[in-house]
Amino acid sequence: MKNIEKFRAKVFNAFADPVRLKILECLRDGERCVCEIIYYVGVPQPLVSRHLAILKRCGLVRDRRDKSRRFYSVTNPAIFKVIDAIDVDFVNAIVRHVVEQIV
Repeated sequence: MKNIEKFRAKVFNAFADPVRLKILECLRDGERCVCEIIYYVGVPQPLVSRHLAILKRCGLVRDRRDKSRRFYSVTNPAIFKVIDAIDVDFVNAIVRHVVEQIV
């Protein structure tokens, strides 16, 4: 892909917000209605809709309409490998490196 760097930056930008990460966690086990996402995330509907639009524009989630309800799901569960890679050991290693640079 010619512009892979731009795409990666767009995806990491989508991951950069705690609300969007929480939305993705909500979708980890499968498709969810917007009403379930709102309840899980605990923020107002307009804010959830804004974050879902960002995730959709980057291709991380898709939606489908069923009568008056809208359902969302992840486009590829591999996104959770990226999220899960930032674990406690990774964070601790980064913190140690930063502290070493300061001292």
